[in-house]
Amino acid sequence: MPRRLPTFYWTHGGGPWPYMTGPFRRSFARLEAALRELPRQLGDSPRAILAVSGHWVAPDFAIMSSPRPGMVYDFSGFPEELYRIQYPAPGSPELARRIHGLVQAAGLDSHLDPQRGFDHGTYALLAVAFPQANIPVVQVSLRADYDSEAHLRLGRALAPLREQGVLILGSGSSYHNLRAMLSAGPDPQVRSDSAEFDAWLQETLAAAPAERSRRLRDWERAPHARQVHPDEDHLLPLHVAVGAAEQEPAELVYSQADFFGGIHVSSYRFGGPD
Repeated sequence: MPRRLPTFYWTHGGGPWPYMTGPFRRSFARLEAALRELPRQLGDSPRAILAVSGHWVAPDFAIMSSPRPGMVYDFSGFPEELYRIQYPAPGSPELARRIHGLVQAAGLDSHLDPQRGFDHGTYALLAVAFPQANIPVVQVSLRADYDSEAHLRLGRALAPLREQGVLILGSGSSYHNLRAMLSAGPDPQVRSDSAEFDAWLQETLAAAPAERSRRLRDWERAPHARQVHPDEDHLLPLHVAVGAAEQEPAELVYSQADFFGGIHVSSYRFGGPD
């Protein structure tokens, strides 16, 4: 019988960085080191991985159902060879159907998508943590209305999968204002905004379960919320990870205060292997 796995919310970095060399790759050295520790934190190798990426948004909760997912090159300005990289993990139509049933049973609309491939929110993490690409992976989209409570409910619906050896990964970024990020080095206001939001996030995730969920529903009340997240696509994977481990404590697994020249970012684990 598999042990109950923790859930995670990871800041996934920029584009296809694990497939690169040079200074851009080295700028993610601390994130890479933290990701390499992920398998050790699980105790057992997961039977499958369920990833919720900030790079897939659909009208309802779409579920990847291909047995052999392709790749989505959802980035621009990188060398041409990076548009041919592969993360050749298998999909799992069986798990996709199980997810579909759980989500619908929770009163949330969903559908199976046999065409969707892996985007960099998924393979940037997994290429480091699970480079063998031999564990089945299924992505689940965000919902386009960005409703906070709906994404917490999605996590609650998915929670039983943790008892079946499925690792639930929320992939986004605790700071995601790309325009401001490019000027993070010279702009003290951007650095300050990210630091205050990150402090709010750490305080929120350390709160008692009911208070934590309440604060996440009302995340726009956080300091500089809309400066840090003009759109919440990279924050809502956190809500799914929390919803799937709603009564369990959070632990900081990665933190960096000089990301892209001065941005505060962080990643969390919820619960532990039982």
